[in-house]
Amino acid sequence: MPNNPAVDPQQESLGELVAQASDHISTLIRSEIELAKAELRFDAKRVGTAAGLFAAAAFILHLCLILASFAIAYALVGLGVWQWLAFTIVTVFYLLTAALLGFIGVRRLKGLSGMKRTTRSLKNLKSGPELPADEKAEITTGPRAGEIGAHRESVSHAP
Repeated sequence: MPNNPAVDPQQESLGELVAQASDHISTLIRSEIELAKAELRFDAKRVGTAAGLFAAAAFILHLCLILASFAIAYALVGLGVWQWLAFTIVTVFYLLTAALLGFIGVRRLKGLSGMKRTTRSLKNLKSGPELPADEKAEITTGPRAGEIGAHRESVSHAP
C-alpha cells in the first residue's frame, strides 16, 4: 500500500499499519538477501583468483623441476660447478619461486571481507540502528505499556 502523506498516521487503521510493516519487512529481507549474494559473488571471485595462483605455482613447480632443472643444472656443470652443487642450486631456486607464489596466494585469501557489511546490517536489524544519545533518551522515556494512546484526545471531548 503506497504511503499517502495527506493521511494522518494516527488515523490509519491497524490493518493498514500491519500491511505497511509487512511490506517494509519484506523489502528489507529482500535487500539483505541481495547484499549477501553480492558479497558472496565478490568473495568467490577472490577465492577463484587465489586458487588460480596456487594452481599456477604447482604447475610452474612441476614443469620447472622436470624440464628446466636438468637444462640449467647441466649448464652450471658446463661452467665448472660440481654436478651435485649445480642440481642443488637449481632446486633451491625453484623452491623459492614456488614459495613466493604460495605467499601471494595466501595474501589474496587473507584479504577476504567475510561478508562484514551483511553481518553489520543484520546486527543493526536485530538490535536497531545506533541512535544519538538524545534520541535514545526519547525512546526510553516514551510511553510504557498501558500508556500508549494516553496522549490522544478522547473521542467524547472532540469538538
